[in-house]
Amino acid sequence: MQTIAILGAPHAYDLTAPTASKATLVFIHGWLLSRSYWQPLIEQLSPDYQCLSYDLRGFGGSQPRPEAPLAQAVAGYGLTDYANDLALLLEQLQLENVWLVGHSVGGSIALCAAEQLPQQVKGVICLNSGGGVYLKAEFDRFRAAGQQLVKLRPRWLGQVPWLDLLFTRVSVVQTIARRWGRQRLLDFVAAQPEAALGLLLDSTTEAEVHRLPQVVARLKQPVYFIAGAQDPIMEPQYVRHLASFHPLFKGCGANVAEIANCGHMAMLEQPTAVVAQLQAILAQYDASGVAR
Repeated sequence: MQTIAILGAPHAYDLTAPTASKATLVFIHGWLLSRSYWQPLIEQLSPDYQCLSYDLRGFGGSQPRPEAPLAQAVAGYGLTDYANDLALLLEQLQLENVWLVGHSVGGSIALCAAEQLPQQVKGVICLNSGGGVYLKAEFDRFRAAGQQLVKLRPRWLGQVPWLDLLFTRVSVVQTIARRWGRQRLLDFVAAQPEAALGLLLDSTTEAEVHRLPQVVARLKQPVYFIAGAQDPIMEPQYVRHLASFHPLFKGCGANVAEIANCGHMAMLEQPTAVVAQLQAILAQYDASGVAR
């Protein structure tokens, strides 16, 4: 692990060695998670592609901006803010030819960053990520539950015996390895409240939910979506809905792949299948992001 300062906030990241490919894969994690979960994919992909994984500000090993109190800081943790962080990270690491791979809300961040960086970002792949449909009652319940989850979690939860077993079963189809349950528990406890609340509240507003399809429609880069067939958090129908706004959808879902026997943590549940999908997508494009 290395760290780099972005607007005064230390960011934890891992960057593999360059390869013959000119493209770098940049992995963006989801809410209450960290860069750790990309490791099963990076182990398989790093011989062919340089891979960057990092912790979003306030999650995992990355810290929030030290000068902002909680009441003010919540407003600085939206999708656009995280896209700005990513732009600065790529600039400091001098990465100019990247594909963004985002999980869950990390996919939304990737889409926003792709619009902001049309020259650097050659394509986007969203994993367990979709949306664009605002259902007020459901979103109100989700926001309320999420806020309570963040505010009421005590730090000592990470020391509760066997609690990690619960995290091996949450939002997945088959139980994941216990070490990943332990990691999910640690990341859940470690997430800074301003970051967790800020990202939750920003990404679930009616305006932001309705903006996302517009972003997808404006993108000139290729955009693909990989869904878990039994994902309870981001159901395939919502993945297809967001994907339909991109020209590659072609009226039939040509830019959507669905992985069977898979829930919301595809990179842990079906890493080999996800890698196969990523490789198939990347093989269609040259180093400049142009279809072969």
